[in-house]
Amino acid sequence: MKKPSIVFFDIDGTLYTKEMTLPPSAKKAIQDLKENGVYVAIATGRAPFMFESLRQELGIETFVSFNGSYVVAEGEVVDKKPLKSEDVGHLHVEAGTREHGMVFMDHEQAAADSEENEDISRGMNDLKLPYPPMNRNFYKDHEIYQALLFCGPDAEEKYRDTFDTFRFVRWHQLAVDVVPVGGSKAEGIQAAAAHLGFSMDETAAFGDALNDVEMLKETGIGIAMGNALEEVKQAADFVTSPVYEDGVKQGLERIGLL
Repeated sequence: MKKPSIVFFDIDGTLYTKEMTLPPSAKKAIQDLKENGVYVAIATGRAPFMFESLRQELGIETFVSFNGSYVVAEGEVVDKKPLKSEDVGHLHVEAGTREHGMVFMDHEQAAADSEENEDISRGMNDLKLPYPPMNRNFYKDHEIYQALLFCGPDAEEKYRDTFDTFRFVRWHQLAVDVVPVGGSKAEGIQAAAAHLGFSMDETAAFGDALNDVEMLKETGIGIAMGNALEEVKQAADFVTSPVYEDGVKQGLERIGLL
């Protein structure tokens, strides 16, 4: 097993616990990793404005956000794949007929399509984020890198059958991420790594959710958290302990980086 030169970390369920806190052991492990000369980056489904404080706390300037649709390397945007406004509009109309709420996001802000939606409120609350301001036409005037569609699993299948330009990735029992077809954290990692001069064989990634499957398969070493979904564990090279049981630290020790 080749030692990685750059490690990408998911946020929710990997760096963050359910309470959206960064365990002290994970913070120290990342600090030690950087001191050992290993490059540290983030790969998340979140928008950049949703984890700015975490980047500052950890001193990270390279990240894959929106599940691969917006990639920044050392502060420079190196790849971006906005959703087509017309396609988002068609999806929004369909969601409206089914009474499913949506949130639209560019790299700086988010907007909801209604002032009060119980599912949106619950989903954002679980992320410890405020309810976005309402702007039903936000997608018409901004580059949208990801939308959130608030619907259950049964409805998700119907959307998937109807909209072939989107990929729907569930992150909550009430919601899915809407990203471009073919888009993934793995693609974003490839873009960031190439820009920085790393091969995919030199990369490692930690994750726990369905949007992490591709990156765990395609990076040099894929590590699933002990709290990960079973499908995610199956995609990884090995499973470390849960985030709340020093999973990041133990995973880094196992691959010889600490």
